[in-house]
Amino acid sequence: MSKDLNPAFSAPLARTDAATLKDWLHDGQEIALLDVREHGQYGESHLFYAVNLPYSQLEFEAARLVPRKSTRIVVYDEGKGVADQAARALRAAGYGQVTVLDGGVQAWQTRGYARFAGVNLPSKTFGELAEHALRTPAISAKALKQRLARGEDLVVLDGRPYAEFQKMSIPGAICCPNGELALRIDELVPDEKTTIVINCAGRTRSIIGAQTLINLGIKNPVYTLENGTQGWYLQDYRLDHGQTRRHGLSASPEQRARARQRAQALARRHGIGAITPETLRRWQAEAGRTTYVFDVRTPEEYAQGTWPGAAHAPGGQLIQATDQYAGTRGARLVLVDGEGVRAPAVASWLRQMGWEVHVLETTALDAPPAPAPGVPATLPRIASAQAAALLAEGRSFIDLRPSMAYRKEHIAGAQWRIRGLGEALPPGAVLVADDARVAELYARDHGGQAGARLLLDPPSQWRAAGLPLQATPTLPPDEACIDFLFFVHDRHSGNKAAAIQYLAWETDLVNQIDERERASYRFIP
Repeated sequence: MSKDLNPAFSAPLARTDAATLKDWLHDGQEIALLDVREHGQYGESHLFYAVNLPYSQLEFEAARLVPRKSTRIVVYDEGKGVADQAARALRAAGYGQVTVLDGGVQAWQTRGYARFAGVNLPSKTFGELAEHALRTPAISAKALKQRLARGEDLVVLDGRPYAEFQKMSIPGAICCPNGELALRIDELVPDEKTTIVINCAGRTRSIIGAQTLINLGIKNPVYTLENGTQGWYLQDYRLDHGQTRRHGLSASPEQRARARQRAQALARRHGIGAITPETLRRWQAEAGRTTYVFDVRTPEEYAQGTWPGAAHAPGGQLIQATDQYAGTRGARLVLVDGEGVRAPAVASWLRQMGWEVHVLETTALDAPPAPAPGVPATLPRIASAQAAALLAEGRSFIDLRPSMAYRKEHIAGAQWRIRGLGEALPPGAVLVADDARVAELYARDHGGQAGARLLLDPPSQWRAAGLPLQATPTLPPDEACIDFLFFVHDRHSGNKAAAIQYLAWETDLVNQIDERERASYRFIP
């Protein structure tokens, strides 16, 4: 059925004003506030509780972020029509309560409400508030450098995921993502007299990691590294790159027993309850409530087996970027770890962030990982050799990969495009993508079902097939790269001014939120 004949696309859209939306965000009921602009646009200016759901990825990311089709949803853009397109697409996908913010972000600001730059705002703001409320001890880069030079009994633990740690790290640091600290700390720091310093790239995970250990009752002196690797770099100290030091992948029975005792005490103090599988299944059957199930363990453990239907959300990242995993504000979260250590520790933070959160009491984690939400496949797929022949025939090539990937390298003559922008596809066009779902959605909107083909091969296979390649470091121009957030890019690329700007932005978040936003957090000493 065409869009013109589909009632979901032709029926009038419901709209709401900014004041009503503001009340909805604080009425205690579930709501998904979706910014449907591309990531770069979102990161420049958006609403505090908005979840970024780019129109280019809308249908499959909506299925992941907002799984309940009867959820109250508000979508917005900057008044350029993308929100209307997204609302109609969501209705066509079966979502029954979709509303458009009338006037978009401009109307929100005109009403006197704040707009925010950056990403993961609820989590980052929480980290800043936590440091003040809980008085997390901090150490400066200069003081840490001096203590390391003196050879003091001190361990630096990097609370970021392994891939981030490998990009840059404090010399001598060991990677232990925050979600693993509760389980791995006895392995990494066996002597309770050893000083522990937790760092990340900036501030939030440094604070949360250090305070996690303090909350668990670790007897060691524990500090957060002030401003993380950025603070280190701003002192002109050398950072390591490509390091492989990391925590082990198993803990001894004795370490697990001690860790469980600490985590269970923390759970009791924060009112974190354990639920049975029967309770979880009953909750999941409720038509009017959303229940997310997150496996907070390592990627290796998740890949070996998990709870049926559980999504993977490494514990430290779930705290750091909750909006990237749970798109429905006010929903219920259930965490899974299999040992009763990591899930309670993570849950203690999510509870303080205002979420209803529980721990699933089970060791039966043997189901295959949940498949990623899909999109119906309609485009014939071709290999690079076929693409080379079609290019020689003069077929049009449309590159739908991220703009920065296009700048780095693309098939000569290919045009960069993104869903919601651009003209109708020429007959027989070749769509170049690294995610077939993105290409299917683009083709659906731009008439690509008639003769279009899909090339999913990586650049290495283009090169092997003899396809001509080119790099265009300034094309698309910056203003066209709406999928890329320049705001945070240069802080890790040798730009000190960008690093200083970012840290100032992060620490100032607490001064930008209003009383209702601040009241959603609740700290337990």
